[in-house]
Amino acid sequence: MTTGGPIATNDYQLIGPSEDGTVSDLLEGLGTKDGRQRLQALISEWLRIENLVVLAGSGGSVSSGGKTMDTLEKAVLQTVAGLPGAPASLSAILGARMVPPPPGGKMNRAGFEDWLSYLVNAHALGSTVGSPISGVAWHGAASPSTADLAWAVKWIGNAIFAECALTLAEATPASSGVKQILPHLAFLAKLVARDSNLGRAHLFTLNYDTLFEQALELLGIQYFDGFTGRADGRFDPSVYGLDIYYPGEVAEGRVRRFDKFLHFYKLHGSIHWRVAEGELRARHPDLAAFKGYGNLTVAEKVKKLADLSVSLPAVGILPTANKFAQTLTMPFAHLFRSLQIRLSAPQTFLLVLGYGFGDDHVTRILETALMNPSLVMLVVEPNPASPTIERIRRYKDLGKRAFVLTPTSAAFSSKAYTIATFDDFARNIMPDVQWLEDFLRLRRFEKQIQASGLGGTIDPAAA
Repeated sequence: MTTGGPIATNDYQLIGPSEDGTVSDLLEGLGTKDGRQRLQALISEWLRIENLVVLAGSGGSVSSGGKTMDTLEKAVLQTVAGLPGAPASLSAILGARMVPPPPGGKMNRAGFEDWLSYLVNAHALGSTVGSPISGVAWHGAASPSTADLAWAVKWIGNAIFAECALTLAEATPASSGVKQILPHLAFLAKLVARDSNLGRAHLFTLNYDTLFEQALELLGIQYFDGFTGRADGRFDPSVYGLDIYYPGEVAEGRVRRFDKFLHFYKLHGSIHWRVAEGELRARHPDLAAFKGYGNLTVAEKVKKLADLSVSLPAVGILPTANKFAQTLTMPFAHLFRSLQIRLSAPQTFLLVLGYGFGDDHVTRILETALMNPSLVMLVVEPNPASPTIERIRRYKDLGKRAFVLTPTSAAFSSKAYTIATFDDFARNIMPDVQWLEDFLRLRRFEKQIQASGLGGTIDPAAA
């Protein structure tokens, strides 16, 4: 018997194994309210699993001005190709790389990171002291010298830095409320608000920007990122074995864990990493000069990058897969091994956000982890037609505990790329936490004080 009106449809699909062993939409047939309640109940339950691992890809930075890997490659190569003083021998290499795929088809070529690996390694083979190789042969008519390759490595690194030198927007918008807060702040605040008796959250990211670091510091969340020291941190993976506790009571000698804390891993490096004196260092540069860089035209980027070249920080790392010349000094092997170890632990919840399964190395680790019988994986995918959906369906035969959250086709048609995004998940799907609301209230109070002048008197209860 109906109530006389149409039932509101749910905007989300949660595709995964059902009780009968088939793969289906666990929210099918539910209205908006009931569907959201079931979804949030499941996610709340998964967030209480002992070992919490998050993998965040480039999709999480898009709303803050970031780019996906495809758009990053296009922007970087177009800028580098237009720089004054570009060696003529590189024109053929860059031009061949920038040829678009045929309509409706794909080109049989390496991904951007793999391509950069070849470029960096070719330079290393010809320039490393003691190398028996003076250079390598290239397809086509290109014959870049070692100096030409050095120029390319330098300026591609500078262009990547400029594109990824993102800055968080204002922390609290004029309109109050958790639903409007910046997604990075909402996500991290909710991530660390777990029961203190559960294991620490482990956040792995493939991004080169420092949006997560900026948000962590703004929220006062302590984190270990593999570096020791503040002014000029040195990579020391032993810090991942540490934790933070309050001092014990004098009489009882008990200690309590500091709640706002997580472990943070940058699998592909970062714009604030560099190599100095044979060591990997980390120092956060001033990013003010790069605000709005991503929105400039190619010609404007060329001029901006050339003007800032003198003040650009030394970029010691390119996002390359092989890193032939840097294997011993770079931390990538350790970081990827850490991901494998965390995913093999008993009682693990893996949350995947903003990742399109385009990195074969990372994807193989995730697929191997599904052999862990107590692992649950949730992939948040904003495009219901993405190949990721079919990939998750096939995972049923591996771990049988892989789920994907995606919009319905109807919801995607009317609100494309607004549902089941990183922003939507952080603000609307993850359970709210009280201390985030308190943080927003405090920030609004601080702004009122600044706006009123030092002599003003404001009641914080009204903030």
